[in-house]
Amino acid sequence: MIGLNEKEAKGIVNNETLGYFIGRVYLFLACLGIDKERLRFRQHLANEMAHYAANCWDAEIECSHGWIECVGIADRSTYDLHAHTEKSGVALLAQRNFQKLGKWRNMIACNVFQKLVIAPVKKELGLAFKGSQKNVVEALEAMNEKEAMEMKAALESKGEEKKKEHQRVFIPLVIEPSFGIGRIIYCLYEHSFYTRPSKAGDEQLNVFRFPPLVAPIKCTVFPLVQNQQHDEVAKVISKLLKVPGISHKIDITVTSIGKRYARTDELGVPFAITVDSTSSVTI
Repeated sequence: MIGLNEKEAKGIVNNETLGYFIGRVYLFLACLGIDKERLRFRQHLANEMAHYAANCWDAEIECSHGWIECVGIADRSTYDLHAHTEKSGVALLAQRNFQKLGKWRNMIACNVFQKLVIAPVKKELGLAFKGSQKNVVEALEAMNEKEAMEMKAALESKGEEKKKEHQRVFIPLVIEPSFGIGRIIYCLYEHSFYTRPSKAGDEQLNVFRFPPLVAPIKCTVFPLVQNQQHDEVAKVISKLLKVPGISHKIDITVTSIGKRYARTDELGVPFAITVDSTSSVTI
């Protein structure tokens, strides 16, 4: 296994932003309670890739049905904004101004860079392409710097020159994470479920070990033994838990403490508050 930084360096992950979202999805699923040993990320093959995607990864979780796709993370590049621009006729661009110089507040910092300038030799293009010369020239002049660098060896140009820019104008890229909530919850149920032997050892009890973050019920409150004083303390604790909105369940039924703990485990409640003889009546 290799880390995200190494994947980016080797070109396995398209860019740092896509790697960031893959990392965030991993942390999110682990935080929910998904078993890290049964979580993996798989890159789409070329024949699986959607027409809009430059790169795509799936978060797959192993369950009783095998490895299933639960999250898709697509690098849609500039596909969306190009499509909107083409249909609407309005260029959807973003711009980033270069920072002001701290010492000279009235001056804007300029970015000095080396840029390849395309200067097609129209005479030679006219001889080669005749009636199509204009279209070829327009296509060459519209090329971005990356495309120009790729064709540098095949074009006659003025070479490289220094230019100053006060801002950078660009088409934003789109990263689209898509979560299958139902599948994630199903896998969470499987990963959180286990059985433990009863105290008597004559049966297996069901347990859900939900993390407190996702547990529907955060805690249960019950008296150790049944008596009015303990019941009243449990009710006071319940009222206090309602103030900050902590979801809880109070159990003052005439049942053994062991069975009430078992009911708590079966609901996936992470915490229990037990009122016993050492509990103070004053809360």
